[in-house]
Amino acid sequence: MFALRQKPHFRAMIYFWGLTVIGIMLVVISVNTPSQLEAIKQKGVLRVATRNTPMTYYIDKGRPAGFEYELARAFADHLGVRMELILPPTFADLFTTMRERNAHIAASNLSVTAQREKQFDFGPPYRKSAPTVIYRVRQGQPQPKTIDDLYGKKLLVLEDSAQAELLTRLKIEYPELEWETSEDDAATELLNKVHDETIDFTIMDSTVFDAQKSFYPGLAKGFALEAPQPIAWMLPKHYDGSLKQSIDDFFARPETQKLIDRLEARYFSRQNQLNFFDTSEFRRALDERYLPLEQYFMLAEQETGIDHLLLAAIAYQESHWKADAVSPTGVKGIMMLTNGAAEEVGVTDRTDPHQSILGGAEYLITVRAKIPDRIPEPDHTWFALAGYNIGFGHLEDARILTQRAGKNPDNWQHVREHLPLLANEKYYSTLRYGYARGYEPVTYVANIRKYMEVLRWAEQVSQASRSHGAASGEAPPVEAIPLQEKRQERSEEPASPTL
Repeated sequence: MFALRQKPHFRAMIYFWGLTVIGIMLVVISVNTPSQLEAIKQKGVLRVATRNTPMTYYIDKGRPAGFEYELARAFADHLGVRMELILPPTFADLFTTMRERNAHIAASNLSVTAQREKQFDFGPPYRKSAPTVIYRVRQGQPQPKTIDDLYGKKLLVLEDSAQAELLTRLKIEYPELEWETSEDDAATELLNKVHDETIDFTIMDSTVFDAQKSFYPGLAKGFALEAPQPIAWMLPKHYDGSLKQSIDDFFARPETQKLIDRLEARYFSRQNQLNFFDTSEFRRALDERYLPLEQYFMLAEQETGIDHLLLAAIAYQESHWKADAVSPTGVKGIMMLTNGAAEEVGVTDRTDPHQSILGGAEYLITVRAKIPDRIPEPDHTWFALAGYNIGFGHLEDARILTQRAGKNPDNWQHVREHLPLLANEKYYSTLRYGYARGYEPVTYVANIRKYMEVLRWAEQVSQASRSHGAASGEAPPVEAIPLQEKRQERSEEPASPTL
């Protein structure tokens, strides 16, 4: 030891060789250790954390759907790997999932905030949205226009959300600002609470509200708390950045931008065509009359193969789901069957909900059989409903008018334009079956399609609400795994920088 202290140049030589050895070891490790992206490709699985909501991921007719699902699926296909969905039970658990590295990316309509950027990386923004105060329009209740208008009111936001983070920052300047957070609710459930006046206000991204607002008559935007913020995928910070670079490259592709435009139109431009009063009545009927009948519509679908939402929409158009409904012409029951139709399908009690719904489904099969097989769905069904409403002779006359005009008589959109002409003597006088109120089947079919759309939305919201993050179904090659199960799996996969 004394000798070494007397020879500093020798100590420097040892130090130099030590650094050299360490450098060689690092080179060997870097050569033998795959990048994060390479590890994902080697395992063949991309783990995506999301939430079970109508805006992100849900099951539609037994198949996965949703904006974030389809976009993440496209990225997995781009990488050539299978996508595995991780479904945390609450919104707050989404961030725990990412901190524990149980998923590679989180795709759940997440705002890029300063606090989140301290903990996570983000991909390129694919949308911007402003945090906006949502309120119920009531006579004598003015629109909230400033933060002062929130004082003393019941304000509820999601726990660990960008909105909760924003409120925390605002409280420094507005110390009287108070709010509560919920870990169990989803965005649609917050809207329900404002609509039902359980709470006074909520705050959510303007694009999310705009996608849902037509289904919540009476709800409106008050004011934005700040400028629109970017929305992006979130991922754990990683030393090599290979996955983040791959995400950047994916979003830079023209094909991806076109896909985003299509998904935006499909999931965020959806509109409820019912007016304010019709929607209010429809929502009341859903809670009071539809839910007890839902099982019968489901059973009828199992028996006949006809979409239960179509049957429910027809039933609402016919009777507003009232089992004791009776028309002046003597048709009665939920499906408003005539005596003749009831006898044809074996219905002995038209006021019995189960019999009426199943009988209506079976009768629709006979009605659809009158439409030429060459006409594809859904037009085949729209023609059947129109023919049932106005009579198949008059429907055939309208198809003749359509053909005379050089349009396609097998296309519902073309025929519906000519059906109203059956009330015009100039046209009906040239046809076999003569005058008819041709505008009625147009309205009849349009209403049923509107009711189907609202029912489909309500079913998606209900399915997401019931799931609370649990796996609600599998559709290869996607696996949907609850967070608790994924945490158990992590015991056999130690923390690694290449996750």
